Amino acid sequence: MEKDELYKSSDDVSVGLLPRFIKFLLKSKLLKMNGRYSPKGIYEYIIARTKYTDHIFKTAIEEGIEQILILGAGYDSRGIRLLQADSNTRVYELDTPVVQNGKTKQLARRGIHKPENNIYIPVDFLKEDIRNNLLESDYSFQKRTLFILEGLIMYLTQESLDRLFGIFRECSASGSLILFDYVYGSVLRQENRYYGEKEIYRTVEKAGEKWTFGIEERTIEQFLTAQGFELVEELGTSSIEERYFKNHEGKIVANVNGTHSIVLAKKGN
Repeated sequence: MEKDELYKSSDDVSVGLLPRFIKFLLKSKLLKMNGRYSPKGIYEYIIARTKYTDHIFKTAIEEGIEQILILGAGYDSRGIRLLQADSNTRVYELDTPVVQNGKTKQLARRGIHKPENNIYIPVDFLKEDIRNNLLESDYSFQKRTLFILEGLIMYLTQESLDRLFGIFRECSASGSLILFDYVYGSVLRQENRYYGEKEIYRTVEKAGEKWTFGIEERTIEQFLTAQGFELVEELGTSSIEERYFKNHEGKIVANVNGTHSIVLAKKGN
């Protein structure tokens, strides 16, 4: 619904799932997403993260990666809008049964078709080992895979993160990719170094979703090496602004919340 191409998305599935009154509020500008009801720069960050993830998703399919696994998929729409029904790539979405049942009902209610190669795998993350859930599906542990973890690892502990990365190493072939974003360790210490930091920290804490894990700035390569992965690309605030919010005149027109960084990494041999 955005008019500005720098903000506008091609996601016609998500907008189809919106309740009518929300659509009305957005169209009439009564609901201001940018700045008034959200922390400074987080709207821009989410837009950039979505566009970057879309790009990596499409590139993975074009380059012959046969599996994409989205952890905590929620109402992610990429398996519908970016995956062709005749594609050799299979998209697996892992989430709780209640979320997946709700999503299935909403898609059916709105007449939105889900391709057969977009597969839901229900899992209770607190009680189950996702390896067993994957084994019960047709997911292959011997194929190159793209793992997507949007807005997830900052809610984990070091122990649970180590376990998760161990699963990724075990359940995929060499050359597999992982895409995730993280918050800086200093944000958890509330050092207030970054644009929009106070607002976003206060928002997640108030929502009862306090962040529990961060990575210190400029240490991502060491973190990945310890997990058996190699850095392909990292997008910090300045990189995001340069790539996604530069207008035709070469001017950066938006400030992105500075607390996060986006990472693409590859599994080593």
